[in-house]
Amino acid sequence: MAGSSFLFGLEEQVDSFALLIAVLLISSGYFYLGTRSSRTVRAAGARLHSLPHYYGLFAGLVAALPALSLLAILAIGDDIVFNKLALGFIPADVKAGENYKEVIVLAQIYNVVNGINFGEQPDWVYAAAEAWHGWEDTSRLLKNVTVLALSLLGGMFAYRMVNPAFRSRNAVERIVMTILAASSAIAILTTIGIVFSVIFESMRFFALVPVSEFLFGTTWNPQFEGAERAGSGQMGLATYGSVPLFVGTFLISVVALSVSVPVGLFSAIYLSEYATPRVRSLVKPLMELLAGVPTVVYGFFAALTVAPFIRSTGMSLGLDVASESALAAGLVMGIMIIPFVSSLSDDVINAVPQALRDAAYGLGSTQSETVRQVVLPAALPGIVAAILLAVSRAVGETMIVVMAAGLAANLSLNPLDAVTTVTSQIVTILVGDQEFESAKTLSAFALALTLIVITLGLNFMALQIVKKYREQYE
Repeated sequence: MAGSSFLFGLEEQVDSFALLIAVLLISSGYFYLGTRSSRTVRAAGARLHSLPHYYGLFAGLVAALPALSLLAILAIGDDIVFNKLALGFIPADVKAGENYKEVIVLAQIYNVVNGINFGEQPDWVYAAAEAWHGWEDTSRLLKNVTVLALSLLGGMFAYRMVNPAFRSRNAVERIVMTILAASSAIAILTTIGIVFSVIFESMRFFALVPVSEFLFGTTWNPQFEGAERAGSGQMGLATYGSVPLFVGTFLISVVALSVSVPVGLFSAIYLSEYATPRVRSLVKPLMELLAGVPTVVYGFFAALTVAPFIRSTGMSLGLDVASESALAAGLVMGIMIIPFVSSLSDDVINAVPQALRDAAYGLGSTQSETVRQVVLPAALPGIVAAILLAVSRAVGETMIVVMAAGLAANLSLNPLDAVTTVTSQIVTILVGDQEFESAKTLSAFALALTLIVITLGLNFMALQIVKKYREQYE
């Protein structure tokens, strides 16, 4: 059963890929036919509105886009239809049970469909899985026929429109503009969907935990309600005070930005204004290599090298340094962020017109005065954008914090102490199987919502600073 289900799923994937290739081949064929037909018309002495390849592009796009859109809709919609049909196989006594959950029952059926069998299942589960296979066969046949037919008919319709009066270039531009607008709409709708999903889950959390406790509480201990406190024999309550998490995030981010912003900005100024072309060609690629190092490697480096070094150095000076400290995580995170600040700032500084520098030199300014009073003010918006990217990268980093700073939610501003961040707690809460009705799981969404609001506030403040201090040139 498992082997046949695996082959069944593999066959379905191969069939979808083959269908995609077939549509693209049909589109390419109509592009060739449309281009050749328009050239024939032009060779006969007729005056075309557009160049021949626009007629081919129009035929190819009309043959491909509607068919591919239908293929995507059918690929997404068939599972929804199958789920509704599978519910009809569930007996009434199962639906009436106290522990009945539609998601769990559908997961049982889907596991059998894919050959994943956790023990013996009821007969109705196997019946639903067998029917599911039949539905997929029917769906595959329907998908192949309708998609190929739509591609052929669409291409034929566009091919028949090849004539001197048809404005193919305008039609192709409208199609491309529609694609670009749809892409922009998808990006916007995705952002809106993320925000609203976080808001709705956060509202469920705040229905269980007061907002004041979450925002102003100083203890973070999201254990299950009624869990026994270790060694006390007493049943404790979960506490959801987020202040230690945001303080830890702020502390590690400040340490990281204290490293990345000065080093990144100064290196960008040196590379763009003072370095020779040979030095720049060597140093800039080497610095940008840091951006390609996986964060888990930085985490290993922080946990195995930087943190022990800081601890041993602190102990030699008589300081109490935790084995996992905010300083170790912040320093390594700052090294990781340097390429973001340096590369963006370097590009922005190089984009400042050379005429501004020449005018400053003509007025008697030195090179350092030109950089400080002309180049940097002109590049200020881009530099602020680079710093904002660094802030977002520092706030959103998880792996380095988990490996080098720990998961202890301590309320401390001492960089030598172990702290944790919002993102690391979100990952910890949502790892593994979770019950999305509990306050512990829902607290991750409340943390995410608060982090979004804080990030938006920082972005708004940065924009206001840029507006106030930006130098504008004609």
